[in-house]
Amino acid sequence: MGASLSPSEILQWYLDAGVDEAIGEAPVDRFRAPKTPATPSRKRPPEPAAAPPAFLQSACDLAATAETLDDLGAVIEAFDGCALKKTATKTVFADGNPAARIVFIGEAPGAEEDRRGLPFVGPSGKLLDRMLASIGLDRGNVLISNTVYWRPPGNRQPTPLEAAVCLPFVERLMEIVDPDIVVALGGAAAKSVLALSKSVGSLRGRWFSYATPRMPRPAQATVLYHPSYLLGSPAQKRNAWADLRSVRRKLDSLPEN
Repeated sequence: MGASLSPSEILQWYLDAGVDEAIGEAPVDRFRAPKTPATPSRKRPPEPAAAPPAFLQSACDLAATAETLDDLGAVIEAFDGCALKKTATKTVFADGNPAARIVFIGEAPGAEEDRRGLPFVGPSGKLLDRMLASIGLDRGNVLISNTVYWRPPGNRQPTPLEAAVCLPFVERLMEIVDPDIVVALGGAAAKSVLALSKSVGSLRGRWFSYATPRMPRPAQATVLYHPSYLLGSPAQKRNAWADLRSVRRKLDSLPEN
């Protein structure tokens, strides 16, 4: 057994691990159905379908007003339609070159991103920087963002509704930047941005067309393993390297705007 930790050291360990909220003192077994008295069999009426939330339309309207990335960042900062904003420290929008030919889209900010207000600056971001450098790129000639702009509590995956309400801003970013290539980092980004629901293993190495109604032309899109996945699955780095070389070849083959 190692030396015991002080309460402050334990709290710091929890923060570094992404634990940022207390749920309860005792665990709850969600798989055990509560005991209820026997009642006559009776069908419950179906739940009414949820109406499209008003803030989704608000996100579309606000995103359409942005003409530059600075405009879009300001609109997102002022937007209150995503519940994640209430628990996050900072809005995490984008980093890199507004005129980039290639855009990398991840899933959501983590703890370090939430503290600094920039995407991909934690351990995953450091690996992404090395991945970019391996094909001659850096944050000076790419743009990096996420599918949602506020850290989910405990680093959980964003819900479909949270991703949906941020999607108009993601699409407006693509329209403003007008990239040649869009790279979805991980399955959640592929599903939200590219509407591709298969596993990354079945999507990687393939190319798709990405467009929005206001983009002047489609962009070429592909899916890579998320850097956080590669940190825990180093055996996939060989495939990731092959995919990065494919991105480099595609970028070199496309004429500049």
